[in-house]
Amino acid sequence: MTKHSSDHSFENKTSNLEHFLVEGLHCPSCIREIEGALKDNSKIKHARLNLTTQRLAVEWQDDAQNNHKNSDMVIETLKSLGFKGYLFKDDPSASTSDKEGRWLLICMAIAGFAMMNIMLLSVSNWSGTDMGEYTRGFFHWVSALIALPACAVAGMPFYKSAFSALKARHLNMDVPISLAVILSLVMSILQTINHHQDTYYDAAVMLLFFLLIGRFLDRKMRNHARATAHNLMSYRPNWATVVQQDGTTESYAIELLGKDMVVRVAAGERIPVDGIIIRGISEIDTSLVTGETLPVKATVEDKVFAGTTNISGALDIKITALSGTTLLDEIIGLMETAEQGRAKYVRLADKAAQIYAPAVHLLALFTFIGWMVLSNVGWQHSLITAIAVLIITCPCALGLAVPVVQIVASSRLFKNGILVKASDGLERLAEIDVVVFDKTGTLTLGQPEIANGDDIDPSMMELAASLAKTSTHPLCRALIVACHERNIPTVATTSPLHEEAGMGLMAKINGQEVRLGNRDWCKVPLEAHKNTRYSELWLRIEGEDPIFLAFQDRLRTDAAQVVTWFKDKGFDIWLLSGDRPDVVADVAHKLGITNFMGAAKPQDKINQIEKLKSDGKKILMVGDGLNDAPALRAAYVSISPATAADVSQNAADFIFQSQDLDSIVRAYQISNASRKLVFVNFALAVIYNIIAVPFAAAGLLTPLIAAIAMSSSSILVTSNALRLNFYKLFSSNPKKAAK
Repeated sequence: MTKHSSDHSFENKTSNLEHFLVEGLHCPSCIREIEGALKDNSKIKHARLNLTTQRLAVEWQDDAQNNHKNSDMVIETLKSLGFKGYLFKDDPSASTSDKEGRWLLICMAIAGFAMMNIMLLSVSNWSGTDMGEYTRGFFHWVSALIALPACAVAGMPFYKSAFSALKARHLNMDVPISLAVILSLVMSILQTINHHQDTYYDAAVMLLFFLLIGRFLDRKMRNHARATAHNLMSYRPNWATVVQQDGTTESYAIELLGKDMVVRVAAGERIPVDGIIIRGISEIDTSLVTGETLPVKATVEDKVFAGTTNISGALDIKITALSGTTLLDEIIGLMETAEQGRAKYVRLADKAAQIYAPAVHLLALFTFIGWMVLSNVGWQHSLITAIAVLIITCPCALGLAVPVVQIVASSRLFKNGILVKASDGLERLAEIDVVVFDKTGTLTLGQPEIANGDDIDPSMMELAASLAKTSTHPLCRALIVACHERNIPTVATTSPLHEEAGMGLMAKINGQEVRLGNRDWCKVPLEAHKNTRYSELWLRIEGEDPIFLAFQDRLRTDAAQVVTWFKDKGFDIWLLSGDRPDVVADVAHKLGITNFMGAAKPQDKINQIEKLKSDGKKILMVGDGLNDAPALRAAYVSISPATAADVSQNAADFIFQSQDLDSIVRAYQISNASRKLVFVNFALAVIYNIIAVPFAAAGLLTPLIAAIAMSSSSILVTSNALRLNFYKLFSSNPKKAAK
């Protein structure tokens, strides 16, 4: 059993720290308002809100009690600002589906349907010059019947957000959007009643449709991140079986356990706490701690950790760390801390939000006042001009400059078996200069294969397989696969078979005792074939020399090609693994990696990544184990294979489904091309605003033309993004090169 330090670097302040989930966050200005309101409270020392996970961490002052009254006070403060808040453990979204996401999808469908129909009516309205006043009025009223209920429903996400912001006496990005839609509809109704030629129903629904697309995609992206903590916490059992001093057992809630208590963990159960084995022998699935898929033998005085799985024999464990201070809690805490390390993006977006909303309103207001004071066109024309300014300054082109490239890039990545999870993952991946690999499940497949099968007599392989056939142990399964590859029969023995937990198998065959298992079980001298680079099984026939079966993890077929490609491009390559140092060194040597670390715990990986970051490096972390999740969060950008644990997949920014590692190179190439296209799109959007805004303010654009211009700018940036489909990508397999 791998020995780990019981000292955890992550400081758990369970007495003064409380977590809440906040609903209704849409932009960074929401964070500024909430954190500012909570920091004014004398009982609160720090308040930190994460936009991605929607999780609020509140640290109380040392003299403040963490109780229901204080929690209710935080929830009431959130409510007064227009947000719903829950204690993290009471989060209703943990057990219910994404109702808000479905509602956004419905609103988007309604806006799209209304937009198509109103645009058709607009075509017939403007198709000729001899259309009568009553005919035109009829089309206007039909358009009103479509637009008014559609905008009332489809605009609800923006109206609610804007109302909450105004109620709390501040502005957010939804205020000018709501204002533009409502004013467009009001003016259109007035124009219809007065039999004017121009109405702006199409402008209102078009505006909502494009904005709802962006909001829905943003919602889907963030939901993946929110699931991470819930999945991690699912590895923590709620109950434990405590062994009393008289030998009897009793179930205890995890919160009621105390240090030095003894808990009993049956085969197949998760270990509930960190502790030391005092009775029993078994094998432990330690993938949560080491990332390694092979079970590890555990015996008396070995340390075990909460969340790991006891595979075979029953164990009695003396508790050394309670819930809240276990290694599993450390991993959760490291993920939270690493996520907050991206606060610079929040700060940049926050500054943009503070400038944008007031600027749009002031520009529209000055336009209205200017036309009222400096001309004699009346308030109606002045208001229409102001509405045109509100619409033309709607950040669709700027807003789509990044998302539209991401959608095209995500589509091409999907064709290559790569899924994009983080909204800014492509942007960050293009900036990396260091690649950090995990070993098991990343550079390797996490599947043991026999290393010396060709040196073993086939009859001995067949005999070993006859015992291994009845076992589910990974090495036994690998032995069966090796026999199948060599056309060696694998028929289970008919003799009585005995299995010793954590040791091996034994049967009497033709009057001889045959054993298959570890070195101790087969009574193999310590000096025989002592090579720690391999996992081992031994076959021992009574009266004969033992036979060594060596197993190693299988490298991905293109691992060397991928590492070489990154090295040739000037990237620094690191290998950080929880596996044994000699095994890690052997893999690093095969792949030409000079920077590597073995026996790395989650904190060790975090420390190395933080050291590289302090040197100004931007790191891509590629890993698959549960122990890699904090490192995936701490890195500048991260990728996991589809075979990774759910938590790592949630922590990662990208998921690749192929067995080939060249997906990582392809993801980088696409992200690099995407970044260039984003800059071009930003330039196009800026040029559009420089030209269009003065025209709108000068009264040369109606709201309809403003909406068309806004849509045209969106089409332009979309067309530019489509060029990404023609980029040629690297492939270790020529058959995939055309994708």
